[in-house]
Amino acid sequence: MAVRTPSDQVQRVVALALDAAFYRATYPDVGDGGVGALRHYVQAGWREGRDPAPWFSTSRYLAANGDVAAAGEEPLHHFLTRGRYEGREVYPSQHAQAYNAAQPAAAWSAADLIAPPTASASAPVRAQATQAPASVTAPAAPLAAQVAAEFDAAYYLGCHPDIEQAGADPLAHFLATGWREGRDPAPWFSVRDYLELYPDVAQAGVNPFVHYLEAGRAEGRAARQDLGFRYDILAGAVPMPARVEAAVRATAAAPLDPAAALARALAVSRAGLKALHVTFSHDDYTANLGGVQLCLQREADRFARLGRDHLHLYPARPWPVVREDEAGALGVVWNGARVGVYAPAVIAAVLGKAAPRITGEGRSFAIHSLLGHSVGETVAILAAVGLKAGFFWLHDVASLCAGFHLLRDDVEDCAAPPPDSAACRVCLYGPWRARHLAAHEALFQALDLTVVSPSEPTLALWRAAWSFPARREVVLPHATLTPKGRAPAAARGPFRLAFAGMPAAHKGWPVFRELALRFAADPRYAFVHLGARPIGGLPVGFEPVTVTAARPRAMQKALAAVRADAVLVWPLCRETFSFTAYEAVAAGAAVITHPDTGNVAALVESGGHGRVLPDEAALFDLFETGAVRALSRARRKPSLHDLKFSDMTAGLVGARAPA
Repeated sequence: MAVRTPSDQVQRVVALALDAAFYRATYPDVGDGGVGALRHYVQAGWREGRDPAPWFSTSRYLAANGDVAAAGEEPLHHFLTRGRYEGREVYPSQHAQAYNAAQPAAAWSAADLIAPPTASASAPVRAQATQAPASVTAPAAPLAAQVAAEFDAAYYLGCHPDIEQAGADPLAHFLATGWREGRDPAPWFSVRDYLELYPDVAQAGVNPFVHYLEAGRAEGRAARQDLGFRYDILAGAVPMPARVEAAVRATAAAPLDPAAALARALAVSRAGLKALHVTFSHDDYTANLGGVQLCLQREADRFARLGRDHLHLYPARPWPVVREDEAGALGVVWNGARVGVYAPAVIAAVLGKAAPRITGEGRSFAIHSLLGHSVGETVAILAAVGLKAGFFWLHDVASLCAGFHLLRDDVEDCAAPPPDSAACRVCLYGPWRARHLAAHEALFQALDLTVVSPSEPTLALWRAAWSFPARREVVLPHATLTPKGRAPAAARGPFRLAFAGMPAAHKGWPVFRELALRFAADPRYAFVHLGARPIGGLPVGFEPVTVTAARPRAMQKALAAVRADAVLVWPLCRETFSFTAYEAVAAGAAVITHPDTGNVAALVESGGHGRVLPDEAALFDLFETGAVRALSRARRKPSLHDLKFSDMTAGLVGARAPA
């Protein structure tokens, strides 16, 4: 298969960070041979798992970010243009230590690095902060002092943990190579934006931050484009055909296990395979964190208590769409343990042989997501164990569109307009919507499905957007709130706004970040992020919190402990449920959201649990005027609640746990 030529934009970005000396030393087979290191890496090297610089591991970045691998996007380009803004981590190359040990040592100070090397602007500078460029012109002392004063070391290290792990001096690293890698020196300055806005600076090969401080600011040049985070999302969007092509390649490369291995695994049964629950979703719920995964963990636990075997099937490699004719490979989790990857036909055949031992009353299934699955294969697997009636969950609305968040081009709520509308024609998901509608129609026609929605607004949207031949429709919230008394009296102090969970753009992190930056010096406010890992260098406190099936109330307890006055729940998309909103209310915090957030807005409006603001302008005005302080704990005197979690599908099948 011919290798596609990467776009000029990809090559330009990658050229800022690729270390050609490292690449040639590490991969001597590349050589010169008419193919430069940059060209080899972007055309073939990254697909072969080769690393572009000592500080960046291609394979580990793709392994840690399945969406990037599924989209088929070159990982270094993704990190420089999107990943670093989203707080994604990078890992050093496994070849870095050997390469750096072979280089001559050199000592220098940050002041020595402010001017660019006299060599060609395209010549790479190694990423280690103990390595000097070949020739450096020292700047005037006042400029060096100014750069040091305006460089935000905490922010730089927080965004780039690889530098902190290496023990490198952050300013020295930035001046030597960080800017070439597209790393920003402070929250208010964008290396990428500055070089895009001012081609003369890019062509000159000078450090853009230094140029801005020395001349650009006085000339009225902008430190960053004021286009908002949505522009960054649009600029980094990967076309759907490329995402699907990457999923096809990744799936084809997935090694398959033999049928005998699956048969041996299924032989280790909880109840002699007399009772079986089958689930389908988009990934391995035992290995990934998220709302759907926690729901599946809870469902698996409930069926284990019922004494039933549980078979979970998921695409072995991430898929952005439902499969049609593309070949598939499914991962199998059996009673909570991964037992291999198999061809769908093999799974159906092995189950068919075991089917005589499975009784009628002991069989059930639930489809939590069809992403990465084929309708025909799914129906065949269920038929192998005599199943036709089951449950279809609305964790998202992939049944309505390949853009399962219903975000036009990933930035704007679309509310599922008619498929032939102009809105669909201009959206990157538009051409793929027909595939999802047709696939789910075929699924509902082949099976006898009860639709389960975690909220009324989600079911109403789903019902209004398209008509599927469902057996019936049920609303079963993932959790409910039970009042348990007033919260303790709040102490005086600044209004504390929290962001809970993953700092992702579609969850509203950039809006929270902008609030924190804009009001960082305002004594009326304090900002705190509660999640699995921090985004450093921001005027935001951090509390480590990880919610698991064993600790389902961890976020609720953490929000109560930090006495959050309010939680910003500002997703771009309509939430089908939102554990975060319920955890906030349970902890006594108000929820601040906007109208197009699905069940979040419904929860706030129905219970008076906060404010639903019309837009981001109203949000910032609420803080500017100080009106948001009306939501403080001291003024509201909120109630605390307990969260009662659903048994998921186990609560719908009519079975009872043994006494």
